[in-house]
Amino acid sequence: MVGRDDNHLGRVVFDLNEIPTRVPPDSPLAPQWYRLEDRRGEGKTRGEIMVAVWMGTQADEAFTDAWHADAAFVYGEGVLNVRSKVYVSPKLWYLRVNVIEAQDIVPNDRSRLPEVFVKVQVGNQILRTGICPDRTANPMWNEDLVFVAAEPFEEHLVLTVEDRVHSSKDDVLGRISLPLTVFDKRLDHRPVNSRWFDLEKFGFGALEGDRRKDLKFSSRVHLRACLEGGYHVLDESTLYISDQRPTAKQLWKPPVGILEVGILSAQGLLPMKMKDGRGSTDAYCVAKYGQKWTRTRTIIDSFSPKWNEQYTWEVYDPCTVLTLGVFDNCHLGSGNKPDASQPRDSRIGKVRIRLSALDAHRVYTHSYPLLVLHPSGVKKTGEIQLAVRFTTLSLAHTIHIYGHPLLPKMHYLHPFTVNQVENLRYQAMTIVAARLGRAEPPLRKEVVEYMLDVDSHVWSMRRSKANFFRIMSLLSGIISTNRWFTDVCRWKNPTTSVLVHVLFLILICYPELILPTIFLYGFLIGLWNYRLRPRGPPHMDAKLSWAEAVNPDELDEEFDTFPTSRENDVVRMRYDRLRSVAGRIQTVAGDVATQGERLQSLLTWRDPRATCLFVVFCLCAAVVMYVSPARVVVLVGGLYYLRHPRFRSKLPSVPSNFFRRLTAKTDSML
Repeated sequence: MVGRDDNHLGRVVFDLNEIPTRVPPDSPLAPQWYRLEDRRGEGKTRGEIMVAVWMGTQADEAFTDAWHADAAFVYGEGVLNVRSKVYVSPKLWYLRVNVIEAQDIVPNDRSRLPEVFVKVQVGNQILRTGICPDRTANPMWNEDLVFVAAEPFEEHLVLTVEDRVHSSKDDVLGRISLPLTVFDKRLDHRPVNSRWFDLEKFGFGALEGDRRKDLKFSSRVHLRACLEGGYHVLDESTLYISDQRPTAKQLWKPPVGILEVGILSAQGLLPMKMKDGRGSTDAYCVAKYGQKWTRTRTIIDSFSPKWNEQYTWEVYDPCTVLTLGVFDNCHLGSGNKPDASQPRDSRIGKVRIRLSALDAHRVYTHSYPLLVLHPSGVKKTGEIQLAVRFTTLSLAHTIHIYGHPLLPKMHYLHPFTVNQVENLRYQAMTIVAARLGRAEPPLRKEVVEYMLDVDSHVWSMRRSKANFFRIMSLLSGIISTNRWFTDVCRWKNPTTSVLVHVLFLILICYPELILPTIFLYGFLIGLWNYRLRPRGPPHMDAKLSWAEAVNPDELDEEFDTFPTSRENDVVRMRYDRLRSVAGRIQTVAGDVATQGERLQSLLTWRDPRATCLFVVFCLCAAVVMYVSPARVVVLVGGLYYLRHPRFRSKLPSVPSNFFRRLTAKTDSML
């Protein structure tokens, strides 16, 4: 950039049609001397300059540092923020700390026995054991505390033994700080050796090292700690996970394929901010698969940006998901003051592509809608055009993967609880966002959180409705089958009823055909549905997400902070609505429990007469089935169930009446 006080010494003009092309892995072109001309271009020699000039592609190593013509006016830190970049997530480990026991704990108040617990801190993560039930100087816990740590291990493990004096006061009885590098790395479920660590008396700091050496007595704590390399540290939901490999690279298996993604362009983007009194969008795209993140360059002030960038990933499991998000860059200048609130890159939309839905070696070139949920409702902010190809290296190996567990075996040998999984995932997301935010250019926190779905666990009435209708969609097939079978029993279509009777008699005469018939039926249904298969990868569906018919207040509740920041009247109204929904769920759960207790009461003699009748029926049924061939029993039962409506009663059947009269525990509930 030329300033006002800079002297113009000369220039060189190149004809773009004459510039040579370089295709890697060719070495860079050698620089040459070019004559400088004056500003008027009259050809007067003003000196020479040595320059290397060539036309390159994205594969050129100079591409990431290249200046783009449409970003010429960007200045300051914005110069780095418009360039494309490839990021790698930090290598994450689970740190398991088994707090076994402590010895010789001396409380500050010698007149009482301590109520001791242990608090462990790693970075911003703080976990506590329970209070030892025995009030003693040698407490025992044997509790596991699990943390997330990232390489390089910069944090220390800080352990304190504390005494619960009362509910608002805890006395620190001892402390120890350990670097994470002192712990062993475990690759399987074999136990690691435990160790004793001396506790520093609280109050003896670095300035009192001489006095610490004079102490001949110290409390100590017994720990078994290790860095778990056999787990995959989850930083995204298992529903759309992109990587399942364990932390330890020694346990990785060879890749099964290559994923190639071409981020071509976007169309019809909406203005995301105001610039010079008019709407503007500075769009860039972020793709995430496995530990590799990619960021395209920012196209300045365009509603139809064209990136034309290609990226490649190794695939270790085809049942994984590629996530792409489009954002508006709000960091194109250095005009923001350090103490001012930094602008956040706005979300334009997100696309997920499941690799198992792609045919191998086929290029999918599609435009995917970009949908964003706002407090005012769902909004289509444009479309993104992608070219995706999944290439399998070995078909047999890919098919073999389908029989393997989804996660490494340590997740099944020593599983975490549901609460642990959610807490560890949140901590992993926090660490990844912090590390990528320190890159240059930074991949900012709001971008990482949106790509990793940081708020997927938050309560949402819209998601609850969507999941309910997903369940109803699954049950619709069973309901339709039951309705069809009821029509067969009622002879609404005599031809179908006769054919069902004939099939039933054939299966009774030849029972060995039952399983082959079921599997053949499944084979024929699969062939019939082949013509209805999707022609392209699925995309975000606003109807499936129940985003089109959602109530505005429900959306406002979904975007509310935690804890809530709304007025008391609004919170009270939402609480009452949640109580009504929970009341319906409670009723359904009660009905299910009632039916189960009725079934259980058949043999528990809660109703002596009903149990006596059922026991006598079981005896008679056993005798009848013992003396009668099984085919005859099934034939009689099937024909009775398929009998003509003339022989049916509109009243409930005897078994149904008997079952509904059985007792449950509802009469014992308050």
